[in-house]
Amino acid sequence: MGTATAGALFVASLILALALVHRPLGDHMYRVYTTTRHLAAERLIYRLLGVNADAEQRWSAYARGVLAFSVVSILFLYGLQRLQDKLFLSLGMDPVPDHVAWNTAVSFVTNTNWQAYSGESTMGHLTQMAGLAVQNFVSAAVGMAVAMALVRGFARNRTDNLGNFWVDLVRGTVRILLPIAFVGALVLVAGGLVQNFAAPQEIATLTGGAQSVTGGPVASQEVIKELGTNGGGFYNVNSAHPFENATSWTNWFEIFLILVLPFSLPRTFGRMVGQKRQGNAVLAVMAVLALASVTLTNVFELTGNATVPQAVGAAMEGKEVRFGVANSATFGAATTLTSTGAVDSFHDSYTPLGGMMVMFNMMLGEVAPGGVGAGLYGMLVLAVITVFVAGLMVGRTPEYLGKRIGAREIKLASLYFLVTPILVLTGTALAMGNADGLAGMLNTGPHGFSEVLYAFTSASNNNGSAFGGLTVNTPWYDTALGLCMALGRFLPIIFVLALAGSLARQAPVPESAGTLPTHRPQFVGMVVGVTLILIALTFLPALALGPLAEGLS
Repeated sequence: MGTATAGALFVASLILALALVHRPLGDHMYRVYTTTRHLAAERLIYRLLGVNADAEQRWSAYARGVLAFSVVSILFLYGLQRLQDKLFLSLGMDPVPDHVAWNTAVSFVTNTNWQAYSGESTMGHLTQMAGLAVQNFVSAAVGMAVAMALVRGFARNRTDNLGNFWVDLVRGTVRILLPIAFVGALVLVAGGLVQNFAAPQEIATLTGGAQSVTGGPVASQEVIKELGTNGGGFYNVNSAHPFENATSWTNWFEIFLILVLPFSLPRTFGRMVGQKRQGNAVLAVMAVLALASVTLTNVFELTGNATVPQAVGAAMEGKEVRFGVANSATFGAATTLTSTGAVDSFHDSYTPLGGMMVMFNMMLGEVAPGGVGAGLYGMLVLAVITVFVAGLMVGRTPEYLGKRIGAREIKLASLYFLVTPILVLTGTALAMGNADGLAGMLNTGPHGFSEVLYAFTSASNNNGSAFGGLTVNTPWYDTALGLCMALGRFLPIIFVLALAGSLARQAPVPESAGTLPTHRPQFVGMVVGVTLILIALTFLPALALGPLAEGLS
């Protein structure tokens, strides 16, 4: 069997597995976020937090809850790193430098899990488990909570209430992330990953980037890293290390974990708005973009259009032999289409066009399927922009799911879309224009520019992967990238919640002969087209200076 055929079967098996769990998992999440019943463990947590679990919140109160929880989490995680030498289970590790502690705290709280350090030589057990691994869960749960608030904005009428942030946060963690992570960790341990206090462990891959320490829970952290689309890892080489990703089938399982929640949430959305076909339409947009990306990334890596790959017959630099080119390319596409950022190969060693694809995936806003929760609310914002564009073409007020998209709604959607491009392009320009930014570049020319562009694209979109040739463990990069991670996470969340509040207050608009059907293939194609055009107009000049120039040279 040829490499391309094996790679195609690998992708086909993933699609089949995701299709099998899409409905039951989506329905389970629908029940989690709509039931009025609280579990005993949840009621205990609410009492400890002093939360009235039966009280609902307006969008502004919901946003204050998100921001307050995140600020406290950043301060706690920063302090934990700075004081780790004075705490138990420190393994004799020194305090984390202030700029690294800032960057790491913001990174894990924003579900980015960017790592400017080597986990195995920097963090003690307590910091890994009580700090980073906890954020792997709760940062993913925050994204899911915000997505549910936006969905309620579409589903509800004539109300200011969007649910309760604290209830959504606790339920997402207790009823969704923890159970799947527990089962997934057992599977990975069976596959050869380590889970004890004598060797590193990796739970982080599932939930979005938790790390472990030497002699720590690698298997459980790897699951959390992938499931929560976080991406951080205990080892510097991340999921390329056999303790984090032992075999080809654990590689398949970790990709499955990366994609399973984001691809199931459209089903939850369809159930909550009472129109399952609307959820199917959102899923179709995600699937079209994702399949195109996976295909192109594999093609560019398998054809190896650079000098060395053509000479040796494959683009194997930076890839593990046990995974091969095709499966590594699929992992790379999956991790950048979501907000995971975990890697089983070095993206810096990809062919120029292959490296462009993993960068372009993040530039899409990570909506295909995107991060846990973040992908869904990002796609719904793009749907709002699409119906506005369609309304302009036919000369009528745009509507989506029975809600008018007026001036306030489109302004909020536009602001949401503009945040990350501004951060990416401004950050890249500042780095290329000062000595501290240039000093971190391993390469010159187009590839060196691509390293910097990739770093700010990853940070601003809360992904966490990197072109490894760029040295970012410096005060300048730690500060700049930390700011991009924070602003790229919380500004869009504020705009999304404000949009949800505006939609929830509206009275429903009856469908008419002129209403744009948003569940048909035509609308799916329109959303795909609008997404690609907006991203191309925004980032094509930067891509032309980097990977495109390198690929054509």
